[in-house]
Amino acid sequence: MMLHHVSIGVRDVPTAAEFYDKVLGALGYKRVMEFMPHAVAYGDTAPEFWVGLPHNQQAPSVGNGAHFSFAAKSKGAVQKFYAVALELGGSDDGAPGPRPDYGPDYYGAFVKDPEGNKIEAVVVAMTPAAKAAKAPAKKVAKKAAPKKMAKAKARSGGAKKSARKRR
Repeated sequence: MMLHHVSIGVRDVPTAAEFYDKVLGALGYKRVMEFMPHAVAYGDTAPEFWVGLPHNQQAPSVGNGAHFSFAAKSKGAVQKFYAVALELGGSDDGAPGPRPDYGPDYYGAFVKDPEGNKIEAVVVAMTPAAKAAKAPAKKVAKKAAPKKMAKAKARSGGAKKSARKRR
């Protein structure tokens, strides 16, 4: 995990929470913290995505070029995210489907929440090479060269024999 959390500003937290409870619920995330009427947070177990009133108490504004992408477990979850978002007042910013510009196995959907924040749900199938790169490295036991092992055995065995003879 690279980021601890991200936040977006909204005008009305309870209304935004109704939207995000269902939209992020479609992806399996839940509300994990709340400080009503100021902010709510979502994640699996820890607060990773915050929705709240702007800290400076000014009107919220949408970041130009910014968007927030949520990991989905399946294409069906991406489709459900999109449908629920539109049903709850979000607007289409890219229907569910493959995004070959982002990679051969990228499947996503883009919407704007009722405040205009750009959000996305994505599932990316991992290629065998990517899976191998992500897997923990296997530790390989160091083996002594056969000649070195034979010499060491000969020395220790020879030392034992000569010690026995000396007694």
